[in-house]
Amino acid sequence: MNIEVSPSPIPNSTETILSNTLLNKDAYLSGLVDKVSVVKSQGWLQQLKDNAANWVRHSSLPTKNDEEWRFTDLSELRQLDFNVPQTENFVFPDRYPFTPISDTRLVFVNGVFKSELSAIANLPEGIVVSNLAGLPNLDGELVKEYLAQAEGAKEVFTALNTASINDVAVIWLSRNVVVETPIHLVFITAGDRTISQPRCLVVAKTGSELTIIEEFINSPNRGEDQDREIYFNNAVTEIWVEENAGVNHTRVQRDSDRAFHIGKTAVTQERNSRYSCNAITLGGKLSRHNLEILQTGEQTETTLNGLTIISGNQLADTHSALALNYPYSSSKQLQKNILADRTHGVFNGKIFVPKPAQLTDASQLNRNLLLSPQAKVDTKPQLEITADNVKCAHGATVSQLEDDEIFYLQSRGIDENNARHLLINAFATEIINKIPVPSLRQNLTQLVVSF
Repeated sequence: MNIEVSPSPIPNSTETILSNTLLNKDAYLSGLVDKVSVVKSQGWLQQLKDNAANWVRHSSLPTKNDEEWRFTDLSELRQLDFNVPQTENFVFPDRYPFTPISDTRLVFVNGVFKSELSAIANLPEGIVVSNLAGLPNLDGELVKEYLAQAEGAKEVFTALNTASINDVAVIWLSRNVVVETPIHLVFITAGDRTISQPRCLVVAKTGSELTIIEEFINSPNRGEDQDREIYFNNAVTEIWVEENAGVNHTRVQRDSDRAFHIGKTAVTQERNSRYSCNAITLGGKLSRHNLEILQTGEQTETTLNGLTIISGNQLADTHSALALNYPYSSSKQLQKNILADRTHGVFNGKIFVPKPAQLTDASQLNRNLLLSPQAKVDTKPQLEITADNVKCAHGATVSQLEDDEIFYLQSRGIDENNARHLLINAFATEIINKIPVPSLRQNLTQLVVSF
């Protein structure tokens, strides 16, 4: 692909004329979009949803014949029949189904806002944290400038999410507003054979800064089979980081071990902006996180950290695309995978540095720790560079726990089991320590120790 001819390498980011002959190209997708798009909205939002639904009807579910999906087989997803859940009468036990880590939080169940679990009172001036229907001083026309406008909106799962928008988690920072307290976004999926499609929009205006924690979890314990629920979580988060603004983003995916999770994080960075992402993947029988960063101005800073910890028969796929179109930018990416039993890890990280992006400093590293002979990983760090004055590097490593390391720890009085856990914890700590919330760091550390 020639970067100079195609300035936006984000998949499915360009307009395409739809032909009526391709309507309902994929019966499975057409059936899904018919289910999720039954609730009608008003004005521009309904038009947005109709356009997205039309796009889905002209698309097909990716297969292993598609280059972007050749290691991730969705055939099992196609065999399942999902339903739009009813949440109006859903009652939680007398406790939070998650650990509150901030005094400011938005909670959604199957994509529907739950005010009784949320905490958005007494916010400082200049910040709005709300669902779409509860926006106090922002009308829909203002949100319209950002919602579903990021590059890659025509990707099939993103379009499916857009077609079903009924509510949105909205975070809006005015110019030069700095928020010290993290904002906790909790997306809960409840019910077997349900499809949930949470949507999030974050707009950080010029000079603003914030920290957000985005968490995807299963419903609270309602019986022995709670963690065995089969459902489809199709999540989209759009983040707009304007000039000289900064966003620190942590994403934790802890879905049921039989769930299907497809997630998109689309980030647009303007001049002198800063964005960092700590993506933690733990749940899902099959999960995929598409992380797409588009630079629209010079001298941006981008930091991407990822940690995947899976066991059993889980498959976890991380795809990232970083388009550095302007000079003087810097990016660092470190993705670590801990794979046990018969798991399958996938990493494909792409960094595009076209000719205008002179003096770019970009690095990318994928490190994999295999805890079982049956675990496997497909990794492809990828640089596409046409600029001639840059500093770029990429690499990948695949290793197992070394016998001599375990023996050394045993010689110091540590038994074999604890020695293994100590080495695994040391491997994961580098990513966990970058999370800015101490309680979340402690929770994840305990999970790694018990892995």
